[in-house]
Amino acid sequence: MSVTKNSLRPELGEFSSVVCFKAVVIGIEEALGDKAAAIALISAGRQRGKQLAEELNLANKGEEMSLSEVTEKVQYALGSNGTRLCIVDKIIQEGEAYKVYTRETVCSAGEEEGSPRQCTFTLGAIQGFLEAFLGKRLRGKQTESILRGGSNDVLEYKVLG
Repeated sequence: MSVTKNSLRPELGEFSSVVCFKAVVIGIEEALGDKAAAIALISAGRQRGKQLAEELNLANKGEEMSLSEVTEKVQYALGSNGTRLCIVDKIIQEGEAYKVYTRETVCSAGEEEGSPRQCTFTLGAIQGFLEAFLGKRLRGKQTESILRGGSNDVLEYKVLG
């Protein structure tokens, strides 16, 4: 068994079960209600996304890199080579808005078709990453869901102020 020095847990490593994460989400929703839980999960995601951008030395690099370069960084950081939060298929800019096309999000995992589940933690994590990278405050919302007929979970972010 190989163990890295930087591992958060010497034997189990950095990763945990999606099932356990979903149990945390559902427990928070039951304890706080849907709206308060969404606020808490988005906030937690934002903090994680900012931290990830800083760990990768990508904070405030928005003017130095193209959108396709940041897309590659996000794909790497959040996908199968990184935290495995989700797969980011693409990021596009429409005016002041950024649209992030995701799939296999941890938030949608195991949900029935038609489920009202929103990608709150994922929305927040990508928002925090983009905010740190761009050096701008964003407001995010989910505009499409795989659970409700979309080809992707689409997360849209608009620059504030």
